[in-house]
This record gives sequence, C-alpha cells and structure tokens, in this order.
Amino acid sequence: MGASFSFFHANPNGSSILQLKPSIGDLPESCLASILEYMDPPEICKVATLNRAFRGASWADFVWESKLPPNYEILVRRIFEDFPENMSKRGIYTRLCRLNTFDGGTKKVWLDKGTGSICLSISSKGLTITGVDDRRYWNHIPTEESRFRSVAYLQQIWWFEVDGEVEFPFPTGTYSLFFRLHLGRASKRFGRRVCSTDNVHGWDIKPVRFQLWTSDGQYVASQCFLDGPGKWNYYHAGDFIVDKADALTKIKFSMTQIDCTHTKGGLCVDSVQIYPRDMGKRLKHF
Repeated sequence: MGASFSFFHANPNGSSILQLKPSIGDLPESCLASILEYMDPPEICKVATLNRAFRGASWADFVWESKLPPNYEILVRRIFEDFPENMSKRGIYTRLCRLNTFDGGTKKVWLDKGTGSICLSISSKGLTITGVDDRRYWNHIPTEESRFRSVAYLQQIWWFEVDGEVEFPFPTGTYSLFFRLHLGRASKRFGRRVCSTDNVHGWDIKPVRFQLWTSDGQYVASQCFLDGPGKWNYYHAGDFIVDKADALTKIKFSMTQIDCTHTKGGLCVDSVQIYPRDMGKRLKHF
C-alpha cells in the first residue's frame, strides 16, 4: 500500500512540496526479479517490455533457472555438441525452446514455452521400417506437413512393421508416446491441399498393434484400427514413467500389422512423438 501514498518534504520557508509518488519500477532489480520468478515465461517476456528496470530484472539467472528442467545441464550436453559454457540461463532457456535437431537430423527436441516440459520427435528416417529400402513397397516423399520435411509412404506390403528406440535424459514425470500417421497421400494442386486415398486399403480388416518397453522394465501394449483418411492422426502407443532425471532412459517401441492374409497400403508414417502426459491428452486419437 505504501507505494500508493504521495511523498512530501518541507522547503526552507516551511511549506510542503508535493513529490512524484514512487512506482513499482523504482524497486531494485533484485526485488523485481524475485517477483518475476513467480511468473510464467511468456508473462516475464511481456513484463520485460514495461521499462528498463523490468528488462534488466528479466535477465536474472535465478529467474530462468527456476523455469528450466532440473536436469537441464545433462540435456544441454546431450543435445548440443558445442554449447557456450558462459551462456546465461535465459539464453539456455531460449535455445532449448527451439526445434533442436540431433542424432544426424533424425530427432528433434524442444522445451514447451508454456509449461517448460521436454518434448521429443523421431523422424521416419530414424525408425526401422521393414522393406523401406525397396521402392516396390515404400518411398520417402517430401512434404511441408512434417517437421522433418519428409515422410515414409507405404504403397503396399504384406508384412507391416515399424520399430524404433531412443535413449534420452528425460526429466522426471510421466510421458506419452504417439505415432503420427496419415491415411492417404497429400499434395498441393494450384495452391490447395488435396489428398489421394485411392491406395488406402487393408487397415480396416485387422487392427494395428502398438508396443512400448523401457530399460527399467515397463511394458505397454495396445491395438486399434487405423481410420480418418485425409488428416494427420496421433495414435497413442502408451505411457511410461521417468523417476531418475540424472540417468538416460532407454525406450523401445513398435507398430505392427503382420497378418499376411491381406495387403496394406496408402499410409504415411511421419514420426514418433513423445510428450508429457498432460500435454499428450489433447492429441489422443484412441
């Protein structure tokens, strides 16, 4: 309340002179930084535009260290080959919020700006796909609809199997793993998106089976039919728990439809996505 009172002082002839009342911007930067510590990153960036004092306070290391994952130092060493040792915590946060590519361009990791949670994406080229090198069955096609600028397109096959694994220092928490898939082949014609579903077949006869294993013994399996042609869908393979942030968590996963009584085709495999479970809830297709 004290900041709302006007301040006076007496001049030599005994009269009082009204002074300008102080504002929150007159507080020391260290005090302002303590206030910013309780704000979300987007709010901090907005407040930093108010004046010079807030802008200076917004660079305090302890403000941004509270927004970083507890194991951010391990994350930085895993993702970046040459990271400046003297970079500020705000600089580290900014770098982690980008789509950071590693492992030969087959993986991308980023920090969600709103929640500070780690998200990971593995491209189709980072997966083991049965028959992917045989153009009678598969093709890698370029597209702007993928973070990796290309997807694996299945024309037709009897034995469908996609496997993958990742070893990463996930912060503690519960995560959901999804396959990002698309029935039909999308393209652009005269600037408009069109999708050919002529080659889509076999996915309504038997369900696809998803499996997930972790290095500490967790296992999840589920199955469903693929549907919704013409749009990208996220198929939930399962959840896993990380309780040791200072160690690498190894995850193996698969997607199979190996009933050889019929062929399957017309499917685009974009990537495998790993999100914190709370974020992943809005992506679930089944």
